[in-house]
Amino acid sequence: MQKRWTVKAYQPNQEQLLQSSLRIHPLLCRLLVQRGVTNYEIARQFFRPSLSDLHDPWLMKDMDKAISRIELAFFRHEKILIYGDYDVDGTTAVATVYAFLQKRYQNIEFYIPHRYREGYGISMQGIEYARDNDFSLVIALDCGIKSIEHITYAKELGIDFIICDHHLPDAVLPPAVAILNPKQQDCTYPYKELSGCGIGYKLIAAFAQKRGLPPAEANQFLDLVATSIAADIVPMTGENRILAFHGLIKVNEDPLPGIKALITLSGLKEQLTIANLVFVIAPRVNAAGRMDDARKAVNLFIENDADKAMAIAEVLHADNFDRKEIDNTITQEAISLLQGDTSLANKKSTVLYQSHWHKGVVGIVASRLIDKYYYRPTVILTQSNDKVAGSARSVTGFNVYEAIHQCKDLLENYGGHFYAAGMTLKPENVKAFQDRFEEVVANTIQPDQLVPEIVIDSEIHLSDITTPFFNILKQFEPLGPDNLRPVFLARNITDNGFSRLVKEEHIKFSVRQGRSGQSISGIGFYMSEKYHIVASKKPFDMVFTIDENEWNGHVSLQLKVIDIRPSH
Repeated sequence: MQKRWTVKAYQPNQEQLLQSSLRIHPLLCRLLVQRGVTNYEIARQFFRPSLSDLHDPWLMKDMDKAISRIELAFFRHEKILIYGDYDVDGTTAVATVYAFLQKRYQNIEFYIPHRYREGYGISMQGIEYARDNDFSLVIALDCGIKSIEHITYAKELGIDFIICDHHLPDAVLPPAVAILNPKQQDCTYPYKELSGCGIGYKLIAAFAQKRGLPPAEANQFLDLVATSIAADIVPMTGENRILAFHGLIKVNEDPLPGIKALITLSGLKEQLTIANLVFVIAPRVNAAGRMDDARKAVNLFIENDADKAMAIAEVLHADNFDRKEIDNTITQEAISLLQGDTSLANKKSTVLYQSHWHKGVVGIVASRLIDKYYYRPTVILTQSNDKVAGSARSVTGFNVYEAIHQCKDLLENYGGHFYAAGMTLKPENVKAFQDRFEEVVANTIQPDQLVPEIVIDSEIHLSDITTPFFNILKQFEPLGPDNLRPVFLARNITDNGFSRLVKEEHIKFSVRQGRSGQSISGIGFYMSEKYHIVASKKPFDMVFTIDENEWNGHVSLQLKVIDIRPSH
């Protein structure tokens, strides 16, 4: 797949000012300036995140109302229901608030809506469960900000809601007794990008302060907060970076039994990073809701007995194995459909429907098609009871939610955001939706949006890649949106004669820059179709990140190659 390379703009003056105070490699200063680190004090906070730099939770609008309502429920011996979404952010948030409050109050339960029977957010079944079981206070986490009708109905039943949500509110808000959401227009809380679990953490931190409890009572759940930050792809800036930094310390030194069990089953032995949480831990948690019931994930997180936690983790591990087999099968079927119909392969969008596909993995399949095969807005549809349901994923810069909005007359329901959305429709409308979506995309997408973009932080000379340089680069962790792993470009690279194909799919690089340059190794996964560029013995340009490779106890630096092309 051809890709376009875009090198970020440089800010030489700011880079020089920062370099004069930090006295580190100028390239590192360039990377820091790109991340908003422009002076010594900001650099200190970046490299040494401190929990003392977290904002006071009482600055959040309605925090006083939320804590007062919880204390009133304690005083009245009311039944409290902790309600959250079925994904990683929702289940970690529920586990955090439930485990903290349950230690101090016994009349409390949790509720996770079933992905297929109830769908996302506050469900009518959930409210009816609260009514039938005499719950008078519901604390909703990672959901609720748009559930106006449902929460209005709950209020009529005498059920109060505290909403802890991080999704963008509409102009009209639900009639909750308290809404904790920094994105409210009249909320002056300084940091706006917390995860749902992050807002749950702020709630228990405020409660701990009110009760005179030590900060450790809330901080014992930082491994769950870090997992939510990693999985929900929120910006790795400000408070998120502080929480993720200290959450990773807890993950590596003293994880909750459930997290420890998942780490053991995954086979991870090295120091865990945010990437491990994203690609190893989070899929196993999400698999609970995708394949069956996400309550298992909460039960895993709140279980204090190591043996019982391992038993639950093994179920999630098996769910994830099943999920991988299913989404691999569906992906191959989808590719066959596209390759077998040239009219589909030549469109500006992909909309595929098969009634037997598993609803829990259609979003994953859409992402995989975009990443590896057909880079264009993609919708994968399947049968769901008497309706067709699906997930949409987009490419950089294209608003897939808006495109789906243009098809609303063909849909029963839809929702989402810029890069991902979901919808339901009648089976008889599938063909009309496929045609309309293609028409909308074809008329609005720009040609360059159909070519995947590699954003490059900086050009670099291979001689700059040293152990001291990399040791500082490692301290850019935790990595995530707005603080991604730095991507470099090196020009006029040549094979030193030892590059080769590995397993017919990957390229093992051994290269240098200039005749006298020192050789460095690299690995390019699934890049075999570009091996002819290396084998030509002509200079080529290389885009890569820098990593470590350990072999037989020896650790060396290596390049993780993203793309190559002939030098011009």
